Amino acid sequence: MDKRSSSYAPRNLLNAAELKRGIKQRSQAREDEAPVQSWLLNHFYRHLAGNFEPARRLQNLQDASAALGGETLPEWVSRHFEELGKADAQEAGSVPPLVWVDPQEPQLLQQETLLVEFLISRKGTTLEGKLDRINCPQALALWEKEHAQMAARVDQGWRQSSAQALQVVVSCAEHNWVELLPDSPLLRAEMAFESYVMRHCLGQFADRRGLTGGYGERYAEAVEQADMRVFSLRDAQGQPHITVSLIVQGTGALTVEQVKGKQNRPPIERYFQDLLLFLDTMGTDQQTPADCIAIGIVRTEAGWLRIEAVSDPQAQTRLVARYPQLFSRLEAPTPMVQWLVAARQSDLLLELEPQAPAVKYATRHLYKKSPWPERRPEDPLYQTEGVQWTDMSCAQAEHIRAWHAENP
Repeated sequence: MDKRSSSYAPRNLLNAAELKRGIKQRSQAREDEAPVQSWLLNHFYRHLAGNFEPARRLQNLQDASAALGGETLPEWVSRHFEELGKADAQEAGSVPPLVWVDPQEPQLLQQETLLVEFLISRKGTTLEGKLDRINCPQALALWEKEHAQMAARVDQGWRQSSAQALQVVVSCAEHNWVELLPDSPLLRAEMAFESYVMRHCLGQFADRRGLTGGYGERYAEAVEQADMRVFSLRDAQGQPHITVSLIVQGTGALTVEQVKGKQNRPPIERYFQDLLLFLDTMGTDQQTPADCIAIGIVRTEAGWLRIEAVSDPQAQTRLVARYPQLFSRLEAPTPMVQWLVAARQSDLLLELEPQAPAVKYATRHLYKKSPWPERRPEDPLYQTEGVQWTDMSCAQAEHIRAWHAENP
């Protein structure tokens, strides 16, 4: 075919019926949908008749008879050569040639295969239902252009996603969590796809065509050896939004290693509920990685929660004991937590003023101005447990005592 051509050339096809029959039989065997089969019988057939090369040009009746294997020639073939014989050189050049196309020509079958791939790929696009607007030369040109672009992207690490490499593990309202299957031959290609779209190092292989070496090798080997499990939050179009890697401990327990959004950034908040559901469903251990801390979700005895939702006193104490910096994100920190922060990292109280009066009094030196009114000379010393509080009045002491009685 002349790649510059965008239409069908005028040619007479000797074995048209045979070629049409072959197209239809192969299409039915593939179980092509009706629009695909209709397009092939129209445009692909017209391409074979007018543009396909290699095509055998028939110069005379003997050539035509040999091409048909001795079968009786149609009457129109004789008329074709009669007209050709009567025409002068200039007129003969304008007569459409007679050709025969081998129905088993490998290039024919290859073109049909790639055209079917092209047609199926239009499903779900604006061209679905409008396939007849694209003729065969245009379809072939588009296929070549798109595959050249894909080849360039492969050199940059891109691969196409495949359902064969994935398994849905958790279904959410609008998205699904899928696992990249360790025993799939397409695992590394799926990792490359995830990495290309998400712009992180999970599937960044040094050899981008061979999918070996580099950062991706470490993750691929870990997954293949069942030391790690990798999951992706995918939308209805199969696009990833969060990548999670879990370490498989010797006991079988799962530890969250990384939770990454695009470009290694924290996932965006709209996906947090999907993330919490996934982590709870997987039953991970008590570890909370830095990635989760950064987005404000933590593992507690009750499961995975937003930090603001941690209200259990013991859970708060364990959380702040391990991650003091999270104190300011608690909506109602207990007095014990406030004392813990005052003792270990009191500067955090500058961000969130303690509500417990005793803690507020004990940390008054942190503020430029004491939260308590100046002690008057006539105020008596307040003494408790043998310790004199020289700048605390009885009223202040009673306020502290009453508050802690109501907030044990």
